Amino acid sequence: MKIATFNINGVKARIETLCDWLDDSAPDVAILQEIKSVDDGFPRQMIEDRGYTVETHGQKGFNGVAILSKLPLEDVTRGLPGDDADEQARWIEATVVGDVAVRICGLYLPNGNPAPGPKFDYKLAWMDRLLARATALLAEEMPALMAGDYNIIPQGADAARPEVWREDALFRPESRAAYRRILNLGFTEAFRTLEPGGGIIRSGIIRPGPGKRTTVFASTISC
Repeated sequence: MKIATFNINGVKARIETLCDWLDDSAPDVAILQEIKSVDDGFPRQMIEDRGYTVETHGQKGFNGVAILSKLPLEDVTRGLPGDDADEQARWIEATVVGDVAVRICGLYLPNGNPAPGPKFDYKLAWMDRLLARATALLAEEMPALMAGDYNIIPQGADAARPEVWREDALFRPESRAAYRRILNLGFTEAFRTLEPGGGIIRSGIIRPGPGKRTTVFASTISC
């Protein structure tokens, strides 16, 4: 199963680029972030014409995530659990039914800047909710992938000039510690495995189920 993520930064403005990428890369599943479109306004026809099922969790002008799948999708849910008052569209998940059923979670983690401040507080609270959802996914004992734009710089080696980022929300110790808590549950950092040279974590972390193997192609295209 070939799975990829794409921070598209406005799906309507880049629909041709997206379709070209789908034609060239042909992922079985693509997870989009920053679609910046309401669900009804998402340009789904060109994607569906390429054999993809489209599920979105959109928001006008901001955020928004989507799952595109050539394989059947089941049990689609929208919104990260834990805060019914959260109106930001940053989380979607579904079960992809192939040779192995995989729970796919598409996410766009808050940037958090300026830090400290309310946006940074929201980022950390969101990551606490993400930790809770990750814990629940492990308990389900199904292969699971949490893929998208994490807006985290876990290590100094992941930035060309780490000193420039020291006070940035992506690199602050609170953010990195929250990210490590998720990894320490038992997830594998797909980006670190496939790109050992480093980079901002915008790929995914995966938990293979007992006796199962899921191949992950984790990449992000920024436009």
